[in-house]
Amino acid sequence: MAPTLDEKSSLFNFVVQEGNGVKGMVDLGLSTVPAPYIQPEQERIDKQTARVCTLPPIDLSKLGGSEHDRVVEEINRAAETLGFFQVVNHEVPIELLEKLKDTAHSFFGQAPEKKAVYRKGASPSPLVKYGTSFVPEKEKALEWKDYISMTYTNDAEALQNWPKECKEVALEYLKTSVKIVRKLMEVLLENLGAKPDDAKIDDLIGLKMVNMNFYPICPDPDLTVGVGRHSDLGALTVLLQDGIGGLYVKVEEDIENVAKKGEWVEIPPIDGALVINVGDTLQMISNGKYKSAEHRVRTTSTESRVSIPLFTMPTPMVRIEPLPKLAERDGGARFREVVFKDYMNNFFSNAHDGKKSLHFAQLN
Repeated sequence: MAPTLDEKSSLFNFVVQEGNGVKGMVDLGLSTVPAPYIQPEQERIDKQTARVCTLPPIDLSKLGGSEHDRVVEEINRAAETLGFFQVVNHEVPIELLEKLKDTAHSFFGQAPEKKAVYRKGASPSPLVKYGTSFVPEKEKALEWKDYISMTYTNDAEALQNWPKECKEVALEYLKTSVKIVRKLMEVLLENLGAKPDDAKIDDLIGLKMVNMNFYPICPDPDLTVGVGRHSDLGALTVLLQDGIGGLYVKVEEDIENVAKKGEWVEIPPIDGALVINVGDTLQMISNGKYKSAEHRVRTTSTESRVSIPLFTMPTPMVRIEPLPKLAERDGGARFREVVFKDYMNNFFSNAHDGKKSLHFAQLN
């Protein structure tokens, strides 16, 4: 039976306004999934039938060496097909990645009132937000997730306003991971026939955001999702998974030895690896050559899980459209020109719903 408005309001107040999050509900000793979190059957993730992606990680240390061309081909092929790949030897220290996971657990393990300081409407900075689910007021079923989101402008602002429990490690993660993003953007832009100069790359990844996501133990993971189906809105996302797993990607076209179109594959955790995924921005500027991957996250009943994504996006006033050479080659542009701020506002105003975010810019 669907929850009443009063039930939803009471739950929202406890979970969000008081800073308890989904974790707070779980800490009370939940034995069942509350009705607002039960997903429609078609949105649930069947772990038993999903394949595991067996594609090996890409070794970034080989860029610039004797195997440069092969690695470039692997990166381009991944962006053109699945839209997801894992990288190793990326020069982000493994010790930093382990510290990130520990820090995320520590932040969400705090007393509720310490997290509530950062909730929407109360946070001391508009660049820091603690919340749960994605757009709770728009969602038919809530996501089993708590998060802290930290938007980057400069080091000084981050150190002043990001939560003291995680600001230094999150900032270090951002600064080291952006180096990976720049390398990958050079490869991907060259593959499109564009000159990968610093100014062009800065336009496409100038806005950066680090999230720490916390997926508490769930009494019945088959009924819920940690994150619903969506694609990311930016250029590239760098994601640190922990060892538990639960990330699933939808295959847009048949990929030999991986999966068929429409199937979901799990991206398994690999020690020391980072996950890279293509966002809507790259799909738009490539006129559809690159695929922004639709993905979602499953919950777990064994232990709480964390993930830490770095989102790199265009700066708000940058205009995004297919590169003219690609539009000409393809017989026309498949996406209209959009100011990224408008695209972003639309994205964050709607519940997760697959790749519908792209409809904002898509041409018939």
